[in-house]
Order: sequence, then structure tokens, then C-alpha cells
Amino acid sequence: MSHPFKKEQLIELKFFTEMCIKDPNILNVPELSFMKDFVKHFGGTVPEPKYEKKPQEFKASEPEIESEPESEESDIELDMTGVIEPDMDAPQKMGNLTVEPTEEEISESQTKRSDAVAAYAEKDFEKAIKLYTEAIVLNPHAALLYAKRGQVYLNIKKPNCCIRDCNRALELNSDSAAAHKFRGRAYQLLGKWEEAANDLRFACQLDFDEQADEWLREVTPNARKIEEHKRKQERKASEKQEQKRQERLQKAREAAKDREDNTRPSQTDSAGGAPGMNDFHEFLSDPDVLESFQDPEVAEAFKDISSNPLNMIKYQNNPKIMSLITKVASKFGGAGGMGGFPGMMGGMPGFPGTGATPPPKPSAPNDDVGLD
Repeated sequence: MSHPFKKEQLIELKFFTEMCIKDPNILNVPELSFMKDFVKHFGGTVPEPKYEKKPQEFKASEPEIESEPESEESDIELDMTGVIEPDMDAPQKMGNLTVEPTEEEISESQTKRSDAVAAYAEKDFEKAIKLYTEAIVLNPHAALLYAKRGQVYLNIKKPNCCIRDCNRALELNSDSAAAHKFRGRAYQLLGKWEEAANDLRFACQLDFDEQADEWLREVTPNARKIEEHKRKQERKASEKQEQKRQERLQKAREAAKDREDNTRPSQTDSAGGAPGMNDFHEFLSDPDVLESFQDPEVAEAFKDISSNPLNMIKYQNNPKIMSLITKVASKFGGAGGMGGFPGMMGGMPGFPGTGATPPPKPSAPNDDVGLD
């Protein structure tokens, strides 16, 4: 069966149908309504549009996010002299660290290194990179080979390649002054001033080098500006956190005060001179009283007295308990009432604050009369 379509038209039609299969929502476009009718004519279905609302309606329902005002120090004036665009080359070839080189390979690697040094001196940088790479493949555990190849990359303005080589060198030898020096210079070319200063400073500490020191003096002003800016930002953030903390504390104090005001007893609760709950609360908050109640003997005695104030007589000879009872009497004035601590001494003879007459002291036995 023949068809009226050209090959190019069939390719476009096939592409269109594949698009519709991947995203049927395309058929809801008004211009393609004829295709939608075609699908429905043969019993097919087209999904309803995914978005029935206008984009503005969705945006209106989203909560607005308040943007932080820009800091006055957000724009730092830095000297960008010498900064270049980063190189985007694919990672260079690295040695296989799982392979242990033979003595012959180490010797051949040293020869390649010497040739690379000669090529570098002649400013044939591409040849130097090639020779250093061959030397690295022969002896992948030599950290200096990576650092020296990184130096060559610096000369052809490929700081990222240099950084990758120096990173490998520092994996093998973290105290490689050359690797820190060349990586610091690479960071400088990329405008990463803090990283540059850290590397160059460490390189000078490991092995002082005039060139490294010169590069360090170049990057230090920018690095200090960035460090000072960060300190200001950290200080502002810390002050903001402290302000929020103080606000939370203030709210907590106000809430506690409101609760205290709402639960504070009215003046009529203790009218007529009777001790109120507020007085009793102050009594229990007394440090000496709290300390006394830590003693199990005292706590048990007051429990016994609370159940029956007449049991107080049993503790007349216990100075520890009587001292606390005296404090209760002085606080509440021996008011009447038998339940609880306030007023539980009321009417008991011989206790301070009760107003009762103490019992008479027993007279001497008759047997003592007339004895010298």
C-alpha cells in the first residue's frame, strides 16, 4: 500500500509522534486540536492539561520570602590584576599508583625528567609536559614530577591543570614545598586569594623561596580584605543570633510574669491575719527549710505531724525537728487549723507563737523532802 508522504515528511511525523508519546500534554496546545480530535476519533484519550491555572495564580499563593538587605561590605574592592579565565581542559594523564616501578623504570623516569627540564629551559613547554608525563607513567609515586609538570602548566596559563597535578603531588607528599608554591600561584591566577595566600605562606614555611614570597606579598592585600569581610559577617551573624536569643528570653520572662500574675492569690485569700498560700510558698522557698526537708527523718516527722498535729509531742526532744517547727510557728504565728503546715501548732501547749500557757514543771518527788 502506497502513501502520499515524502521521506522527509515521514521523519518529521515520526519525531512528532515520539514527542506526543513522551509528553501527551503537547496535544492540549490549541494549534494541535485537530490531532487531539484524531486520537479521540479512534477511541484514544488525551490527558487533561497539567496546569489549569495561570502562572500568576500559582505565584500569588506562594509565600513571599523576605530578602536580607545587602551588607555594606558585600562589595569588596579587590585588585584583580593578573587574574585569567579558568582553563576547561580534560584532566591530564596521571600515573597508576597501584603499580610499583622497577629499578629500570625509575632510572628511565629520571632520564625523562632531565630531558623535560632541558625542554622547559628552552621554553618548549608542550615538549616538557610530554616528557614529564612519560616520566610520571614510569614512576607514578614521584611527587616532584607532578609538581614540576604543574609548573609547566602555569607557564601556558592552565591553572586548573596545575592544581590537579599539585593535588596529586601533595597526596604523595604533604610537605612538598614546590607543590604548595605552584598551587598557590595557580589559585592566584584564578582569583582565589585566600587559598593562594594559605598555600604560598605554607610553602615559605617549608622552604623559603624568593619567588613564592613575592607571590605571597601580591595576594596578601586581597586575602586580608576577604578575611576581614568574613569576620564582619560572622560578627553580624553572631550579634543577630544573640539579639534573637535575648528576645526569646524576654518573651519567656514576660510569659512567666503573666502566669505568676494570673495565679497569684488575691488579698482576700489571707484576710483577717490568717496565713495565705503566698506566705506558705515563700516559707517553702526558704533555703534552710528546703535543706531541712532533704533529711528523711525530718520529712517523715512532718508527714506524721501533718496527719495528726498531736503527734508533735513525740518530737519535743528532737532539736532538729523542733528547730523547724519553731520556724513554722514564727512564720505563721501559730494560727489555728490542724491540716498541713500552716497553723498546725495552734492550741498546742508549750510551742512558740501559740499563745497557750505552758504546762507547769513537775514538782520534786516527796522522797527528796528534808534531805541535805
